[in-house]
Amino acid sequence: MKRTLAAACAALLSLSASAAFAQEAITVKLQKPVTAESKIIAGGAVFVCNADSCVAGTPVSETFGVVTCKELTRRVGPVVSFAGYRPLSADELGRCNASAKK
Repeated sequence: MKRTLAAACAALLSLSASAAFAQEAITVKLQKPVTAESKIIAGGAVFVCNADSCVAGTPVSETFGVVTCKELTRRVGPVVSFAGYRPLSADELGRCNASAKK
């Protein structure tokens, strides 16, 4: 019985952590503004890009990472920052921007 209760508590905590990911938007600042508003799917989320930023209002856990950043930069060019629940470090931004469209 104690193991079942412990497993249930662990599952509940896991769901709470997943909900935290979904509640924090990701804001990406671009080096160069986009010419027109666009929607881009990357990392399982929809980024709305306008002017010098792209925002994913409902990211999932897979959205917070270099792979998502690379998907986005292939479409919109280099980024200055990738901020949200887990911002990318300078090293991660460098790896991300290596994939940027020319």
